[in-house]
Amino acid sequence: MLLNERETDKGRLVSVCDADVVGEQFEDGEVSLSVDADFYDGEEVDEAGVVESLARCSVANIVGTRAVGIAIEHGFVDEENVLEFDGTRHAQLLWL
Repeated sequence: MLLNERETDKGRLVSVCDADVVGEQFEDGEVSLSVDADFYDGEEVDEAGVVESLARCSVANIVGTRAVGIAIEHGFVDEENVLEFDGTRHAQLLWL
């Protein structure tokens, strides 16, 4: 998986995705999801790296079956809040 962390005025923004979806575009009716390399490309990490980063972020964008599955498994995202686009999964995380 690929992980990118950025510090913003609002806190740490994390983007994580399965490596095979970078550069892809997915659609569901009128809604589309672009997995832009400028935003999602980053350091290759394993499951532990994803979990550690999600635990420290303020906001996260998560794309791909494996990445979203890890977020669900570790309690960061509820299954019912996951979107599906052309067979891939997308979730957003916001700590308030």
